[in-house]
This record gives sequence, C-alpha cells and structure tokens, in this order.
Amino acid sequence: MSDKSDKRGKMEELANQKCVACDRGAPKADDGLIHQFLQTSDDWDLVKEDDIPKLMRIYKFNNFKSALEFSNLIGDMAEEEGHHPLIITEWGKVTIKWWTHKIKNLHLNDLIAAAKTENLYINVSQ
Repeated sequence: MSDKSDKRGKMEELANQKCVACDRGAPKADDGLIHQFLQTSDDWDLVKEDDIPKLMRIYKFNNFKSALEFSNLIGDMAEEEGHHPLIITEWGKVTIKWWTHKIKNLHLNDLIAAAKTENLYINVSQ
C-alpha cells in the first residue's frame, strides 16, 4: 500500500466512527493518536488558544458561495454528530477548529469530526 493510500485508510478509520456524548470527566485524546492524525493529514495543525489545544485547518475555495456551501455541510454533519466546531466563513476560505469545550482539550470526537470534515471537502472539491 502506498504512503498516500495508507494515510487515507487511517483517516477513513476515524471518519467511519461516531462521536459520543462526553462529560467534563471524559478522557482527552491519546497524544499518540493526535500525532498520528497530524501525520495523516499535513493540512491540519495543532494550535493552542488560552492553553486549550485545538485542531485547525483552513480550506480554500474559488468564491464565497462555495465556502458557504462547505460551511453548511460541516454544520449539518456537526448537528448529526452532536459535536460542533468553530467555523469562520470568508470569501474563498473556511477556517475550522475542533476541540471539546467540556474538557477544554482534544477528545477522540475531535479527530473523528476532523476526519469527517476531510471527507466532506474531498467530496465537494472533486
């Protein structure tokens, strides 16, 4: 299997999972899993804001309408998963940040949702 298809397979494993409800005591995502996710997709970054780690990616589009349509697809997926990101929609780009508010950290749900976001982008950009 090529490196690219291996990375895609790992992303699909996450995307095929379902987000689960979590409470304030939920465990943070395993550091190894976060690192593996970031290695799988070079476009995602781990950022810290107010000492809270977040997954962030900026998606590029040719116009505002396409960016807005993508934002709406993410919103629909987020509602279905019961897990919601920060979405910033601008002309030609959409910025997404995933983290779990209740634990002020990254949870497995964030990796799952980020992988699902990747699938949405792949489907709309083809």
